[in-house]
Amino acid sequence: MNTKDKSRDAAAARAGLLGLLALTATAGLCGGALPAAAQTAAPSAEPAVPIPEKPTAAAAPAAFWDTFKLSGQLEVGGTFNPRQADDGVNFGHLFTDKSNRVLLNQALITAERPVDPKATGFDFGFKVQGMYGSDARYTHFLGELDTDISDTNQLDIVEANVVAHLPVLTEGGIDVKAGQYPTPIGAEVIDPKGNFLYSHSYIFNYGIPLKHTGILTTTHLNDMFDLYLSVDSGVNTSLGDGDNNGAPAFLGGVGVNLMDGKLTILGLTHIGPELPSNAGLPFNANHSMRFINDVVVTAKLWDDLTLITELNYLQDNLALNANGNRGIKSWGIAQYGVYNLTDQFALVARGELFDDISGNVVASFVGNNDFVNAEYGRTALLDPRDRVSGTNLDAGIVGRHTLYSSLTLGVNYKPPVPERLEGLVIRPEIRFDQALNSTKPFDGRNTAGGGTAGTSNHQLTFGIDIVVPFSLF
Repeated sequence: MNTKDKSRDAAAARAGLLGLLALTATAGLCGGALPAAAQTAAPSAEPAVPIPEKPTAAAAPAAFWDTFKLSGQLEVGGTFNPRQADDGVNFGHLFTDKSNRVLLNQALITAERPVDPKATGFDFGFKVQGMYGSDARYTHFLGELDTDISDTNQLDIVEANVVAHLPVLTEGGIDVKAGQYPTPIGAEVIDPKGNFLYSHSYIFNYGIPLKHTGILTTTHLNDMFDLYLSVDSGVNTSLGDGDNNGAPAFLGGVGVNLMDGKLTILGLTHIGPELPSNAGLPFNANHSMRFINDVVVTAKLWDDLTLITELNYLQDNLALNANGNRGIKSWGIAQYGVYNLTDQFALVARGELFDDISGNVVASFVGNNDFVNAEYGRTALLDPRDRVSGTNLDAGIVGRHTLYSSLTLGVNYKPPVPERLEGLVIRPEIRFDQALNSTKPFDGRNTAGGGTAGTSNHQLTFGIDIVVPFSLF
């Protein structure tokens, strides 16, 4: 064999080897087996090793206003109480407190440019959300639209803030929110589409703040841990005349992300003076520190089942030691279960224990501005029509220690709707509340003094609401 023959044979061998490697790679991409047609096909005219393509330029980041959204949402519902109290209030409820009537709970308008949750560089945004409805009676920032309307439906600024993602200090960076915003504490939220039930838990109604004015930072330490820190004006307060005591408060805690997000833990505490300065207290309200501690554990260990456990503890320390004042103290535990039967139907259950140790945490507010007036300290206790732990407040009667239990069963139904109304949900529920000790806080009846007093240790209610989100832009 001459040299030219050897060269031709070597070239043929190389071509055959490259062809075999290409064929093997194709088999690997196809799951390890070649189709019969491929095994007998004639050799391709294409090169055995593909020529690399020229790299394409990275896609340009979206312009700031490309992610701007303008949206709306309506929530309408009602709660039927077979034994309607004389004051028309479902005791232990706030947002679903009016019995046997239809409520416009919320009409929301939201304008926002959200920060990209996957942003690795600097990113900025904002959110402004306004509300009209009966829920606004309990969600006001003090000093903002809180006494302008005395009807059931009122106006409220739910949040108005700027947000930023800063790629500093840690690999995950820091998220900053400055302005007015709903609290990160708790399992339930003001926005109904973030909840599974129409009625709220005792913890949400009485055990946590609803909103803050301040600066909140979330530092993503790594894939597992987030650190929460904030300074704010207190619980449901704004600045200046909207702060009922003029002292700052602190929020801190940790978020834990385990099992690729299937198990999360959020533990937060809020510390600061919350009693109003003009309430006639026998001590300096700015020195009465209130501790609000809350832990939420969310487990999604199965595709169709989500379990949520919330633990809550509230205590106003200095007030407990004040002469003649029993202070403020409570604890609660709530367990949620959500099972998705189909894409349209989900079964929901919530069981809860809430111990109002001091007897003045759980209350009803008959007047539309009574809750705000109580936060301001404009009445010595509460309006005489209102109730605490089964007593009326005429002549300064104080509520009694009560251990509340509650079981709520509901259904979430998401009917087929046009894309513009995606997220519409109808939520019927049945709820049973009971006092586990000797108090009778429910079924309030008129008293000779002009107030109402509880006459029963239990309460059965049936509720239903519809939440209709829609896009405006």
